[in-house]
Amino acid sequence: MRAKITYLVTAAVLVFYFVLVGSRGVLLIENGTLLTVTFGVAVLILPVIGIWFLWKNTQFVRRANALAAELDAEGGLPVDELVRTAGGRIDRDSADAVFARRREETEDSPDDWRCWFRLAVAYQDARDTPRARKAMQRAIALHMNPTPTGAPGAAATSVPSGD
Repeated sequence: MRAKITYLVTAAVLVFYFVLVGSRGVLLIENGTLLTVTFGVAVLILPVIGIWFLWKNTQFVRRANALAAELDAEGGLPVDELVRTAGGRIDRDSADAVFARRREETEDSPDDWRCWFRLAVAYQDARDTPRARKAMQRAIALHMNPTPTGAPGAAATSVPSGD
């Protein structure tokens, strides 16, 4: 719940910022000189990019949460079996061992979104956020458009090694 509140507050602050910057861009355009219109258009591009980025991230989070809810309903969410330090941090060797199992599972069933979801969690536990995001995107894509086993392109799926 805390993460949702943080995300909503951050999104609200960003939207406020986008409106503020956008209004400055409009003011520059209204001034009417070549230089201010050029700057105004440039300033208006920033909120557009920001809104697009915020929208794409919100979609990603919503879809990942939907997959987590579906996997939870099936009883397939990964169990937290990680060893933690006294400070609560995940032990690296423990995360690596779980990651190796998840990678093998995903290699055995490369078209199963559930395996990719669990691999994404293992990547996140191993603090490899870029690969965790890519694995989660793969899980979302497979969930939205499942590829039948043996179909063209099914063998083209590879599991990153985590090196």
